[in-house]
Parts: sequence; C-alpha cells; structure tokens
Amino acid sequence: MANEKRGDGTVGKALDVLSEVAEIGSPVRFSSLLKTSKYPKATLYRLLQTLLNQDMLSYNEEEQTYKLGLKLVRMAHSAWLQSSLAPVAVPFIDDLSEKVGETVHLAELDNGQVLYVDKRNPASPIEMYSQAGKVGPAYCTGVGKAMMAFLDEAELNKVISKQAFHKYTEHTITTAKALRKELANIKKEGISFDRQEHEEKIICISSPILTSSGKVIGGLSITSSIDIHSLKSLEKFKPQLLETSELIGKEAGAWSFPEKNY
Repeated sequence: MANEKRGDGTVGKALDVLSEVAEIGSPVRFSSLLKTSKYPKATLYRLLQTLLNQDMLSYNEEEQTYKLGLKLVRMAHSAWLQSSLAPVAVPFIDDLSEKVGETVHLAELDNGQVLYVDKRNPASPIEMYSQAGKVGPAYCTGVGKAMMAFLDEAELNKVISKQAFHKYTEHTITTAKALRKELANIKKEGISFDRQEHEEKIICISSPILTSSGKVIGGLSITSSIDIHSLKSLEKFKPQLLETSELIGKEAGAWSFPEKNY
C-alpha cells in the first residue's frame, strides 16, 4: 500500500523523474533517461514536459539535454537555509573570519557525518576539501570531533557506529576506542584539533555550538595549513572561537530547528 501511495498520481511520477535527473548529476538526454526509467516513452516525455513547464528542469535545445532548473535550485537553497544554522550564524562567522584572518567553517552533524553549511575564506585561501554543502567524516575532522564530544551517550554510540574509520593520513584515528579517548579529552578542554587527520597539511581548532540546555546544534572551526600555523599557534584563537560559538548558540535559542538524524 505504501509503495502504491508513493507512486500514485502525476506529482509522484514527476518527482520520480526529477530524482532520476538529479541522481545522474549532469545534463542527460531523453534516450539515456528512457533506458533506466520505469515509465514508457510517452509517459516519460509528458512528465519531463510538466517539469519543464514548472521550471523544475531546463532543456538545452542545442545539446538536447535536461538538467535541474533554477526554480528547483532556489527552492533547495531556501530549504537549506531554513533547516540549518546558516542564517543565524552569518554575522558571527563574518566577524570571526575578519578577526582571525583564517578560514572559518560552520557545520552540523547529519546522519553521523559532518555537513558543512557555511564557510568564510581569508584573502588568500588555501586549497582544502571542505565547501558549503559538502559532507565529510566526523571522526577525523576537528569540527566533527567537537560536536561528537558533547553528544549524550545514546547519540554518541549511534554516531560512532556510523564511522568508517578509513585511514586518510598517517595521523587519522582508526578505532572507536581511540576516538572515545580523544572525545573525553575534548569535552574537558571545550575544543578539538584536526592534526592533519583528514587532509595532509590541513589543521584546525574547533568548538561545538550548544543550546542553553547543552544540546549540540552545530560546530565551528578555524582552519589553516601547517605552512602558516602550528597547532600551538592556532590555539591562540581559542577565546574568539569559544565566544563566537556561544554567541551563535544564544542567538539560535530563539529559532526552531528540525530534529537531527545523528
């Protein structure tokens, strides 16, 4: 019954097709879609036309390809802003970035992983993996460990069970036991470090963003390179980092956020 409901009607079918185009991740021809679609040719064409009419897809006449439309992109961006700390944190991370002159990341935990929701670069940015909208591992990033350290026991167990413990560098933590030991220290200190654990040469200092009741709603990091800073020199940013995290946490108290799937 549930399967029938999900596929019932034009809306459900059109969303199926929209998902197919999105999952391909690049402009796609009708013939390619038809090969994998569960809908016959005439139905698929009609559904594509419906999505085009609603600006959910766009069509390139010259290349004869479909891709996601600007209306969908705008909707996705709006949903992202409404479900994250981004709009609350903007003035605070702007100010922090200007003060420290380094890359600042705002992140949340999502299904056991780190979701980067915003980023500020210095005047001369360094190349690194993290970008707003990207997902990274929690167990070997400073911001991931900072958030994990302040979860309650049930949430922490769930998040740890979702870690891959892949060895990215020679510094990567690769066991749950070693991770738990470090998380205990992070909770005592209030900050965490990335010691080139995810990317060679990339280091950071991080802190959690907590509500007044102590619930984790995000994490903040100041990130640099060993060519510019040492872990010791990054530690000088601890007061500004903790102050900014606290300010964001207080500001977020007036907002309502959806429950996170840790």
